[in-house]
Amino acid sequence: MPVDLGSLVAPGHSAVLVMEMQRGVAGDLTKFPELVEVCERRGVVAGAAAVLDAARAAGVRVIHCTAAFRADRAGSHTGNCPFAAALLKDPSHMLEGSGAVEVLPALLAPGDLESRRYHGFSPFTGTSLDMTLRSLGVSTVVAVGLSLNLGIPGLALEAVNLGYRVAVVTDAVAGVPDDYAQAVLKHTVSLLATRVSSADLVEVWK
Repeated sequence: MPVDLGSLVAPGHSAVLVMEMQRGVAGDLTKFPELVEVCERRGVVAGAAAVLDAARAAGVRVIHCTAAFRADRAGSHTGNCPFAAALLKDPSHMLEGSGAVEVLPALLAPGDLESRRYHGFSPFTGTSLDMTLRSLGVSTVVAVGLSLNLGIPGLALEAVNLGYRVAVVTDAVAGVPDDYAQAVLKHTVSLLATRVSSADLVEVWK
């Protein structure tokens, strides 16, 4: 059954979740050059910026879901996942208070909210994001950002399990390698969320 996009993302009950669009992930301080190259080639930052501008103009809340670590790693599980263990061999990785954890300036505006986490790879568990969304009357979340390897599927699955409807902006997300990321969009994300282009979303929010 075709989805009524206007109803799905109506301003009164939707919010945009911006996943890890931070300087240390997708910006000038990144340690993931392959991911940045894919983002540049696919125009991910530009697509996300267009969505966020349209959202703000329509009165849709923008929430930046960011990741950081304390220098002493307190509050973070550091050895329960191979990827986390590899990342945290670098003592400077995504440290709280460093430039690496800052949201990309092109995507940040006054009035945006931030939900920060200190462990894991998805934005709901262990944060107040769910309560924040419910306090705003949100029932649909629109996802942009990184990555299709972990963060975006994790966001979508957690959101669905919590009762939210989910839309993923296909030209404002990325992963590596790119062919794998596109397969995740087709075969995993499509089972959880409505896939939508930034242009279609901007048109709905005009």
